Order: sequence, then C-alpha cells, then structure tokens
Amino acid sequence: MAKLKLGPIIEDKPVKVSLELPGPLHRDLVTYAEVLARESGQPATDPVRLIVPMLERFIASDRGFASARRARS
Repeated sequence: MAKLKLGPIIEDKPVKVSLELPGPLHRDLVTYAEVLARESGQPATDPVRLIVPMLERFIASDRGFASARRARS
C-alpha cells in the first residue's frame, strides 16, 4: 500500500466547505500571504484564498498518492 501523507478520509459528494482554522494556522496563512505579496510585488490576498492552491500543491507533490493513482489506472 502507498504511504500517503494523510490517513483515511470518508468519501462524500463535493460540497462547499466551511471550516474553522486554529489561530496559529490562520496567523501563518496571513503571514504567508504577506510574504507572497512582497515577493510577487502584488497586493496581499485574502489568506483563505491560499488554501485551495496549497492543497492542490500538497496533492501534486505527494509521491505516495501519485504512485497509488497510477496503480489505479
């Protein structure tokens, strides 16, 4: 079995997600948005808008997931 970065997750239909973030994680997202804005020369974005790209990047970089996905094909 592939070694994924996440444990088992219950499968469900796609839904709009509303979640609570721990304070330290939210502060990290705010700081990340500020650093990203400085480096890109663009105005700081809403930190919440970072979540989807971060999740996409996480999944894209998870070698165990990529291996398991190829095995399913």
